[in-house]
Amino acid sequence: MQKIEAVIQPSKLDAVKDALVELGIAGITIFEARGHGRQKGHTEFYRGREYAVDLLPKVKLELVVMDDMAEKAIQAIITAARTGRIGDGKIFVSKVDEAIRIRNDERGEIAL
Repeated sequence: MQKIEAVIQPSKLDAVKDALVELGIAGITIFEARGHGRQKGHTEFYRGREYAVDLLPKVKLELVVMDDMAEKAIQAIITAARTGRIGDGKIFVSKVDEAIRIRNDERGEIAL
C-alpha cells in the first residue's frame, strides 16, 4: 500500500477529487492548509498600505491506495492540478505497512 499526500491549490480541489473518484478511489482526507514553497508568498495593497502575504492558502489531500493504483492516482492528481505556474503544489509518496479498519478490525488492503 502507498500513502499519497498532495498539496495543491484550493481552486483545483474539485478537479482533483473528480479525477480520483473516476479512478474508483473513494477514501480521501482533505485538510485546509497554509504555506509557501519557492514562491515565498506575495504582497498586497489594502487601504493604501502594502502587506506581505507569506502563507498562502493550500489544500492537502491524503489517500492510501493499493500499490497497483498508486501511479494512476499520482498521474490523475498531476493532470488535474497542473496550471504550469509556480505554486501548483507537491506530491509525497510513502509506503504504508498496515491499515486497520477500527470498526471490525479488518487489516491490510481490505481495510481500505
